[in-house]
Amino acid sequence: MHHAWGGWKIDEASDVRVGIQQVPFGLLPYAAQSFWFGSGYYLGIEDDYDLGVVWRRGDGAHQWHAGVFFADEYGTGGRPGRYSFDVATTDDHPYRERERLNLRYENTRDWAGGELALGVSAFTGRIEDRARDGHHGHHGAALHAQWSRDAWTWQAQWARYRYDVPEARVSLSAFLFPFDIAAEADVPTLNVAYALPRSGWFDGITCYNNLSSTRPVRSDPGLRESWQNVTGCSFAKGKSFTYVDWIAGKNMWFAGGPGVGIDEPGGDGWRSRLNINIGFYF
Repeated sequence: MHHAWGGWKIDEASDVRVGIQQVPFGLLPYAAQSFWFGSGYYLGIEDDYDLGVVWRRGDGAHQWHAGVFFADEYGTGGRPGRYSFDVATTDDHPYRERERLNLRYENTRDWAGGELALGVSAFTGRIEDRARDGHHGHHGAALHAQWSRDAWTWQAQWARYRYDVPEARVSLSAFLFPFDIAAEADVPTLNVAYALPRSGWFDGITCYNNLSSTRPVRSDPGLRESWQNVTGCSFAKGKSFTYVDWIAGKNMWFAGGPGVGIDEPGGDGWRSRLNINIGFYF
């Protein structure tokens, strides 16, 4: 399940949504332009959809989000077949997501001939320890910026997340496979995109480079930084949208690595693959 929500429009500037919806954290709607998103997606802090209530307000240059989330979209860590990356319940790491409070603010202004959006996000909550019948803290924060001028868009973000668990790792899952990540890490992101002038057959072509990494905070022999870089272009035509991009990763899950921010055999060296994805949206 991706999303399912209902909403109430309070006034012209604000509304409330209830249900499975995007968690307001960091650059929105995405901290990337590519098919693969950025490293934050695989860590559950980018384009994550959970069950909760979110208040949104857009007042001129100011945008606020405040959300309370009760659990992941299925309410269980034992279902790995999902779109969003959430805490997985495994034998080594028997946890699942519980309550979380999210706050986000963004200010938009004119700057250097373009539009600059500066923002800050934070969340605090807990995960359930199903083996010890207790809970552990789950926290995160991000500073984010996006500058657009003419056909260029630049994005920068620094995020940190932390699971207050005894181990140096936790498990996440999506697309049927659980894997380990560092329990605490910094996640810097730097993206650039250029929208080509419209001409010829396509309605729009955007080329981009998305760079991100996961840098564990704890000093532990089982942890090591991960890198991901995606270079490519997207092509829009009518109801179709196509990605052609090249993903390269070092010690990065989905690019040949064993997980994200962990040190396991098979994580050495850069690995890459070519992706061509054609979608139709109705």
